[in-house]
Parts: sequence; C-alpha cells; structure tokens
Amino acid sequence: MKIFSNMTKKQLGYSEGWISVVINTILFVAKLWVGIISGSVAMIADAWHTLSDSFTSVIVIVGFWMSGKPADAQHPYGHGRAEAIAAIIIGTLLGVVGVNFIVDSVQRLINYQAVKFQSLAIYVFAVSVIVKEILAQFSFWAGKKTNSVALKADGWHHRSDAIASALIVIGALLSGYFWWIDGVLGIIVSLLILYAAYDIISKNVSHLLGDKLDSDMEKKLRIVIDELAMGILDLHHFHAHKYGDHTELTFHLRVAPEMQIAEAHLIASRIEKKLKEELDIEATCHIEPAKM
Repeated sequence: MKIFSNMTKKQLGYSEGWISVVINTILFVAKLWVGIISGSVAMIADAWHTLSDSFTSVIVIVGFWMSGKPADAQHPYGHGRAEAIAAIIIGTLLGVVGVNFIVDSVQRLINYQAVKFQSLAIYVFAVSVIVKEILAQFSFWAGKKTNSVALKADGWHHRSDAIASALIVIGALLSGYFWWIDGVLGIIVSLLILYAAYDIISKNVSHLLGDKLDSDMEKKLRIVIDELAMGILDLHHFHAHKYGDHTELTFHLRVAPEMQIAEAHLIASRIEKKLKEELDIEATCHIEPAKM
C-alpha cells in the first residue's frame, strides 16, 4: 500500500479503477475458457459476473473524473455527488447479477442438473478467490483513505465475486457427492450479492436525499464553536449538505437581544472562518435574538 499512500484522492481512484479493469478482464477470459471446457453454467455465469466488475470499475473512473471537476456556474457546489451516483449504479448492477444468479440456480435444481468440474477449472477459480479478495481489500483501504463511497462499493463488488468463486470451488470439490450443491451454493451467493447491493444503494440514496447530521459531527462542531462562544446563548438547527469532499453547513446562533448587529456579525464570521480552517466546512451562521 506504500506505493499508493501519497497519491491524491483522484489519483488513487483512477489507480484502483484501472487496476481493477485490467485484472478483471484477465480473470474473465480465464474463467470463461475453463467454464466452456467444463461445460459449467455456474462458471460461465461467474465469468460474466467478473466482467461486470470491469464495467463497474469504469464507472468508478468516470465518477472520480466527474467529482474532480471544479465548481461552475451550473453546479456551484462542485460535482462531488457524482461518486454517490456511481455507487448507486454499481449497486444496481450487483442487484441484476444477484437476481440472475438466483434464476440460474433455481433452474439447475428444478432440472436436477449436476456438473463435473475439471481440475484446471478449480485451480483457476481458486486463484480468482485470492486475487479478488486482494482487490477488495485494496478498494476498501482506498475507500477509507479517500472517504469514497464509490471505492467502498467497488470493494463489495470484488468481495462478492471472491465469495462466488469460493463457493464454486467448494461445489466443484463436493459435486461428486451431492448433485444439488451447485444450485444451493448459487442461491447463497445470490443472496450475499443482493444484500451488498441493497446496502450500497440504500446508503447512497439516503446521502443524495440528505442525511441528518450525525451526533459525532455535531459534537465536533460544538467543540470548535464553543471556543468562540462569547455572547452565544445557544446553538441549534444544524443542517449539513455534502457534495463529495465539499460540505456546506448552516446553523443558528442565538445571542442576547441587546447585542449589536456588528458584534454578532463579527462572532459569526470568526466561527465560519474557524470551521473552514479546522474542519474544512463552508459554514453559514444565522443570527437570532433570544426571546425577552
């Protein structure tokens, strides 16, 4: 990870995206080849699942390109929410893959379909498990470092593919004893993928609709503001609007009714400046007098 530690958020997003595209494309070709040789529907389906990871990584790249664009006249708060949109698209694709897996798995059970796997296919999918989990760990690390929902979502996509490949390996090893294991494990994989899709979509839809300011952030805000709280009687009505790395905050300051407008304005300006310096937040304070 040291190679990527000093990269900017945009550089790290591009690196994760392109590395994922290249590796997933190679894995797709290998999985499809051994799947066709083995005649395994599960392996061929998982190969296309891996290729879908390449598509979602392209979406991550596009999302970082969009979110990195500066603010303009039409988008005065920048393009940071493009990341959340990219994550929702990734989650939707995950959901489609999950549904297709369920349909294929149920059909195999209905048709009493068993599969005989070749040793080469098992080796390829075992390697895929390791590679995809490494990619998942890298995406989660990059997502945490950059606070990027799109990278975290891409990490879940990699992990779902790693789990799917692992279950296929298990099914291949046990298929000689249980004809139904391929279909049952396929359903389990599908449910894991659908849960990941739901988690990704619900969190990012909530983000786009506007999340309530969490208690930890409100505590940080109050600590910073309290240092300049001379003359402030109360803080309330916090509203935060997030646009990627850019956060707009509005809140109310209640002051003594006899305080001069100029003095109240000076306090508000100092607080706005301090929040920008310490928390990188663009704040707007609304001054209101306490009731007599």
